[in-house]
Amino acid sequence: MTERILLFGRGGQVGTEARPLFERLGEVVALDHDDVDLRNVDALRETIRSIRPTILVNAAAYTAVDKAESEPETARAINAAAPATMAEEAARLGAQMVHYSTDYVYPGDGTRPYREDDPTGPLGVYGQTKLDGDLAVLEALPEAVILRTSWVFSPHGHNFVKTMLRLADEGRTHLRVVADQRGTPTAASLLADGALAAVEHCIPGGVYHLTNAGETTWYGFAEAIFAARARLLPEAPPVTVEPIATADYPTLARRPAYSVLDGAKWDALGRVVRASWRDALLQTFPTLP
Repeated sequence: MTERILLFGRGGQVGTEARPLFERLGEVVALDHDDVDLRNVDALRETIRSIRPTILVNAAAYTAVDKAESEPETARAINAAAPATMAEEAARLGAQMVHYSTDYVYPGDGTRPYREDDPTGPLGVYGQTKLDGDLAVLEALPEAVILRTSWVFSPHGHNFVKTMLRLADEGRTHLRVVADQRGTPTAASLLADGALAAVEHCIPGGVYHLTNAGETTWYGFAEAIFAARARLLPEAPPVTVEPIATADYPTLARRPAYSVLDGAKWDALGRVVRASWRDALLQTFPTLP
């Protein structure tokens, strides 16, 4: 059977990686915000009904964490109402669905990696709207697969790796980076592989944590980025990184201090092996952009 895949978030980091993978299964209709306004539930519903997918992948989200504090209705429309509509339509069509979520659904006060059944407790609008979306998706379509992840990076779009490299290219030789927030950098390619595996192997519906292996701080991540840069560009001026506290870099939205996710439930499936975040960084950027 040739599948008909509807992918939301075509231009994002995960969407860019996922599109060519899903083309192996059949026709991919990949949409971005220019194609459909996810804030318009009626238009979204009409789009899904006209395409009639057998697989629906939602890699779209409102991810401006600080801006969400002043635009809660927009964040809620895109992160909660839109996924709910997608799940309702997927259920009506009998389609498989994969939806991406975030470590920001947790309060960040833990001392061990969060498991899927741990209590949630978002600290801000972004995390709360993503959690609301997760719950709405599973209510409408219990067979949906939700992949929660963290600190996504890729050669595409906007992310921490590209920001660090851009600052270095602009001549910055000393950077101050937060050292008291812990998480796991995750390659967008892993998330695309995970979605493909989820539908190909019809894994049970529910929430799964999918990140690369290991953990670090933003400071540790930056150190690894510039160490890789120094090996690839030995002639470039070195960049020193100064560790600072979250309090020294105030933001509108609170960030979880600890958001490492336990991937044991995903690993038990035996489908896609999670490389270490350090290996994933080097595999993603074998040369620098």
